[in-house]
Amino acid sequence: MDTYRELLEQSDPDVARAIASEEARQRRGVELIPSENYTYPEVLGALGSVLTNKYAEGYPGSRYYGGQEFTDALESLARERACQVFRAEHANVQPLSGSPMNQAVYLAFLEPGDRVLAMDLSHGGHLTHGAPVSHMGRIFRFARYRTNPGDAGRIDFDELRRMARETRPKIVLCGYTSYPRDYDYAEFKRVADEVGAITMADVSHIGGLIAAGVMRNPFDAGFDVVTTTTHKSLRGPRGGLVLCRKRLAAAIDKSVFPGLQGGPHMHTIAGIAVTLKKAQQPAFRAYAAQVLRNAKTLAAELMAGGGALVTGGTDNHMMVLDTASSFGLDGREAEQVLDAVSITTNKQIIPDDPNPPLRPSGIRLGTPAATTRGMGEDEMRRLAAWMIEALRCPRDRPRLEQIRARVEQTCGRFPVPGLLAPQAAHAA
Repeated sequence: MDTYRELLEQSDPDVARAIASEEARQRRGVELIPSENYTYPEVLGALGSVLTNKYAEGYPGSRYYGGQEFTDALESLARERACQVFRAEHANVQPLSGSPMNQAVYLAFLEPGDRVLAMDLSHGGHLTHGAPVSHMGRIFRFARYRTNPGDAGRIDFDELRRMARETRPKIVLCGYTSYPRDYDYAEFKRVADEVGAITMADVSHIGGLIAAGVMRNPFDAGFDVVTTTTHKSLRGPRGGLVLCRKRLAAAIDKSVFPGLQGGPHMHTIAGIAVTLKKAQQPAFRAYAAQVLRNAKTLAAELMAGGGALVTGGTDNHMMVLDTASSFGLDGREAEQVLDAVSITTNKQIIPDDPNPPLRPSGIRLGTPAATTRGMGEDEMRRLAAWMIEALRCPRDRPRLEQIRARVEQTCGRFPVPGLLAPQAAHAA
């Protein structure tokens, strides 16, 4: 890999410079975007391998190109490990990312105009869960359930049942991109069974936490389909998994290929296989438990400092801070202030947000990346204090500079996996 980097620096210094600058940014600041993480160095090795050269349309034992001995072995290994990790009966490891992963499930079981019952975007759902701006929201009809702010953001299952009986969905979907609570999968399953719907859980954010056994597994409640990306709490490459019951395997596989995608990215699938082996180790279970402890500590400290959290806390790795009511800043302003002190977050809509998506009322925070670097509860307390201080003095540049220096000094004690330390750090 060092030789490859040297060649890149010689042949295309512009690209090499951008990569080096991004490495420096990741090293000096802290990532608190809950959907981001640092992958394993071994995964980086797989992603930069000769597997990127190989076309492998089809599935193991049934390809459209020759020379598949090793690609077949790799994909079979990844599928076997995915089934082991998630206690699934079948796994498709070819989806290129989260959006096509979910699209493949819809297209496997729905006809245009069929109904899906899914979480409202402003209450935590994902674009692919029926947002009107998405293609899936135009092809299928989505009924959107909401959370109950008066009950710590939990789901009102009596209302969900009423909606299911009224709309008769083909799929009942639970999953989220900004929902800080865990799900009662058994209750979702009961509602779906009443109306004869397929149960689908998109656990992209918490896939690693489920794999580690620190959060509930939808399959334990009898779910039909579970989807997850592989690059968030799972710490893998950027890809997706569709996990399902055996009786649904043929429909899922046909929907992924040839229905939606062409040749799979075998270098990514190799990285997924590596990731799933890592997920079976005791060290990963310890990591996932620490992610949750860190999240609860960060949430408690933010609330103690006057921050209003959507749902009033967290059951998982993330939280949503209402910056508008807490600090008089919209989410874009808060994101920019925290960027200035080397704390990376993302602006986020809150339930029934009156503000537009690019100037929402909150920010979304999560602990997987910071935990990967080895940060613990003490660092979460410091980060919460620095965030509150920065958000209370958004235009005090000297003070923000002081906070930035403290953040970067702390980050210097926690190396980023996969990044070589700069020469100056070696000398120190």
